[in-house]
Amino acid sequence: MSELISKQWFTEIFQPSGSAFSLQIHQKLAEVQSPFQHIEVYETTDFGNMMVIDGVIMLSSRENFLYHEMLSHPVLFTHPNPQQVVIIGGGDCGTLREVLKHRSVQAVTQIDIDEQVTRMAEQYFPELCASNNDPRVTLLFDDGIKYMREAAPESLDVVIVDSTDPIGPGEGLFNRAFYQSCFHALKPGGILVQQSESPLIHLELLNAMREAMKDAGFAALQTLNFPQMVYPSGWWTCTLARKGQPFDGFRREDADNADFPTEYYNADIHQAAMAWPNFMRRKLRG
Repeated sequence: MSELISKQWFTEIFQPSGSAFSLQIHQKLAEVQSPFQHIEVYETTDFGNMMVIDGVIMLSSRENFLYHEMLSHPVLFTHPNPQQVVIIGGGDCGTLREVLKHRSVQAVTQIDIDEQVTRMAEQYFPELCASNNDPRVTLLFDDGIKYMREAAPESLDVVIVDSTDPIGPGEGLFNRAFYQSCFHALKPGGILVQQSESPLIHLELLNAMREAMKDAGFAALQTLNFPQMVYPSGWWTCTLARKGQPFDGFRREDADNADFPTEYYNADIHQAAMAWPNFMRRKLRG
């Protein structure tokens, strides 16, 4: 839910937690109703451009690196040798850009149901789309749930689910059936990672996601915390689920000596993100 409190402010109201978040704006740059969702782009005073889908803030130029880096680098530095990667969603292409920084990655297929998101990102967030023409990339505009259901068994090293909230086009990405498709498509030791909402205000959903992942066959789970200013509560998570073997740390030396730039992610951040406050421990560990 969102509204313009005045001509100068965009406010997203999150009624379930009785909270709201606002950014000051200069002007609306674009507005499109795609076959799937309502997409707007605003120019803000201090956060660059901002994309809004169905009234919900998706990203801004200033802070999107937090989300994109934490959805990609922890999982890729946890897998011993990620080569074949699929991204479900991710239409703004920021996660794709981060994945392609890893030299071990041989092929990335990104499947987003709404081509309009990518076309607007190309126009208003070109920095996120700078790697779209990398020869390792295949961009598909299709149903990601169907794609994973039909994926070849044990063909993938990493599946990244960069989805919207579990409503509308993203609803089917948060259930046991989808996680089973990912499980079958992953090689032994492969890892699924999905954005898993705010532990402060979506803890029941986060717990349900983890239970569905376990029911689908994933025995080892990790939920990582990170800040995300423009999302409800400003506190977000991603959850990793591994096929067939436990988590045994991450490639810390490789993360320490990464030959590409990041704004937020580093080995210390990765280690710290694995720590849980007590209320998460009580809920997520039963």
